[in-house]
Amino acid sequence: MASSEQSRDEQVAALRAELEDVRAEAAAQSRQLERYAADLRETFKSEREQRSRLQDSYMATVRALSNAVEARDAYTGKHAERVAAYGLEIARAMGSSLADDPQTEFGFLLHDIGKVAVPDAILYKPEPLTPEERTLMARHPDIGAQILRGIEFLGEAKAVVRHHHERWDGDGYPDGLRGEEIPLAARVFAVADTLDALTTDRPYRPAVSLGAARATIVESAGTQFDPEIVVAFASVPDDAIEHIRREAGVLT
Repeated sequence: MASSEQSRDEQVAALRAELEDVRAEAAAQSRQLERYAADLRETFKSEREQRSRLQDSYMATVRALSNAVEARDAYTGKHAERVAAYGLEIARAMGSSLADDPQTEFGFLLHDIGKVAVPDAILYKPEPLTPEERTLMARHPDIGAQILRGIEFLGEAKAVVRHHHERWDGDGYPDGLRGEEIPLAARVFAVADTLDALTTDRPYRPAVSLGAARATIVESAGTQFDPEIVVAFASVPDDAIEHIRREAGVLT
């Protein structure tokens, strides 16, 4: 009887020892997992900081290129900056993720980079262009896309550069795309670009009021512009547009 009880006690002790071993192993594994998690958090943080620095570098490069283009033409100073801001406002009004994609802003800022190949006599001409001059000017989207072709980090931004003068009805250039064949960012840009063109002074005509510019854009819905984007644009408050113009020095 005593021997049987002793055997049970030994079995219980052995089980308790095994349980302690399991607990100790589990605790060790838990600590190891916590170390792994901490390492992953640090790695993620480091990679995120590197991505942020890289993105900042990309933006600085894009802005330098944009400023180099605009430095040639005093009449359109800060045009790209204003159009980018207008376009992002419209994208936000649409509820589109475009506003959160750096490629969108890159494309907006660089849309006119092809104008570096346009002769000064055409770029600075104080009256409307002749048909031949318009043909030369119309090459700038294609030239811009070629300039940026080998720059990998620009990605979808190059589509805005190439297609920012396409029209909803297919009468645009350089490829005559129509409707939803035109990249969405380029369709948004078209509205923003026209808004800025109409509301700033040009050598051959004065600026129109914001109300008049809005009316012109609404009238062109379904022909020059995507109707849904025009609706989104119409929902952007005047205050938001005027704030952008004030920041760019158009209003005081």
